Order: sequence, then structure tokens, then C-alpha cells
Amino acid sequence: MQNHCMIDSRLITLRTFAQCGTVAATADLMGYSASAVSGQLRELQRALGMTLLVRDGRGLRLTATGRDLVRRSDALITQWEEVRAAALSAGGQVPAQFGIGGFSTAASQLLAPLARHLHGSHPSLEVSVWEASPARCFELLVAERIDLAVVVSMQGQVHLEEDPRFEKIALLDDPLDVMVPSDHAVAGRDSVALAELVGEAWITDQSGSPYRALFTAAFTAAGLSPRISHEATEWETAIALVGAGVGVGLLPRLVSLAGAPNVSRVRLTGAERLSRKVIAAARSGSQGSPLPDESIRFLREVSRGILATRLDDEANAAASREG
Repeated sequence: MQNHCMIDSRLITLRTFAQCGTVAATADLMGYSASAVSGQLRELQRALGMTLLVRDGRGLRLTATGRDLVRRSDALITQWEEVRAAALSAGGQVPAQFGIGGFSTAASQLLAPLARHLHGSHPSLEVSVWEASPARCFELLVAERIDLAVVVSMQGQVHLEEDPRFEKIALLDDPLDVMVPSDHAVAGRDSVALAELVGEAWITDQSGSPYRALFTAAFTAAGLSPRISHEATEWETAIALVGAGVGVGLLPRLVSLAGAPNVSRVRLTGAERLSRKVIAAARSGSQGSPLPDESIRFLREVSRGILATRLDDEANAAASREG
């Protein structure tokens, strides 16, 4: 939800420019035209009597004064978020708009149900959902296009503990399971150790990606070296490759296999069991406001339900298809 009440919107534009670095990217994030962004930045300089930006080739860059203003405005934004949260809570009110964002799996499995829930509990509330990478989610928080982001902790490219602009809230630890073709020897078992599958053709993400790091950590913990035969950057592609019978892979439990032919999920056991940490992030000071608090409670409830029933639900669905 964009904040035009107490904080000058031109300052939000400057902060967004500082986050993403170009007028074009700022315009894209804020939903403005590039000329509108440039005009706001010029007006802010003129109103403050400060040189905040200078030409740098064909673009702009912040001056030392501009960088200092942006840094010091962190405290101002936090204070306003605290004031707004307290006022809304005191009156039992919710704002007119609420934006939520997250990576693709979170958007489909968590944010879509949250949007439905919020529409039901607050019929006049305008809820917007953004499917976005973790890095873009943090940019959208700065730009005030969203109010709550759901990200994988290691993918955020922001050191939340060190960044005063954001608060983080733990949501769930999402276990990694093994996905195998449904006619595989371990399909239908309750659990499997990586050592039993080390000789398989493995499917994983490209080198340098957060998921590849998790994949490598799992095998390192077990003292094993996997044979990587395929790389896939999307879960849908990895699932399709497993279904085609050309390999096996690791899959977070939050990712659904619903409708995937010839693919079974098996719980990973042993010391190499891993999970990815899924967190919510919000602007500092905003916690305590009714909507973020309600949203966090709902997200935790939904995620607990998914993690508790996913394996049984998929096994029952597979049995129904075979029947």
C-alpha cells in the first residue's frame, strides 16, 4: 500500500531509486512513468534545497548528501510505521489496501489462500498479490507496493539481521523430500536415505543457485558425491524430468506434485535431512498492525496443514488415479 499520508511520496521515490539504482527500475516498481519519477526527484531536490542526485553518464546517481538522507530516513519510516500500526490497532481498523508478495511456490500455496481469507474477513479491503523473486520483494517493500513478503531466507540477498528497514518473522522450515518415478524401487516407501540413491541420475538447479547450495549441502552432510545428469531451474521442469523416468531429485514439501504423472514423493531420512527456512518480511515498525499480524497467523496455520498432510494427500491421490 503506497503511503501518501504522513511521509512525502517523493521521499519514497528517492528511497526506491536508492534501492534499485535507475529511474526506469524505480518507475517500474512504483507504477509511475519514468518522466514522473524524474519529476518527483527534481521537485524533492528543489523543495529541500539539496543536491541529491547528479548525472552519471546517461543515468543518475546519488550524491553523498542523497545517500545520507536515504540512510537517515530509515528511522523516520520506521517511526511512521509504528505510529500507523498503533493507531490502527487502537481503533480496530485496517487500511484500505494491503499488498503481499512472494516466490512462486509461496504465491500459489500460501498467498492465494491468504488473499481469499483476507477478502472474506475484510470485504472492503483491496488485496494485491505479487509473485516475485525475493530480491524484488524487498524492492517492492521499500517502494511500498507490498506490505508483507514471503521469501526463502537464504535467497533474499538482504542481510535482514543487519538491515534496519526490515523485520523478519519465521514462518516454517520446509523439508526437502526425494521425488522418484512412480515405478522406482523406493516409491511407496515411508522414507529413504540419500546413500541408497547416490548412484542415480540426479536433477538439480544450476550451479550458484540457492537450491543447488541446499542440494550440495545434503550430500556433503552424508559424505556422498551425487551424479548430476540434468539441470532445471523450475520445479515444473524437474518434476517433468522425473516423470519421464530420466532421473530423481529433491523437492521442498511446500511444492505440490498434484497432477504430476509418474512421480512419487518419499521422505528423506538420516543426518542429511535438510529444510529451507521460509520467512515473512515487513517494513520495520509495521508489526503489531492488525493485517500483518492476522496474515502471519494465517500463513503459519496453512503451512502447518500443508506440511502435515502433503505426503498422505499425494499418496491417496496417486492411489485414486491407479484405482
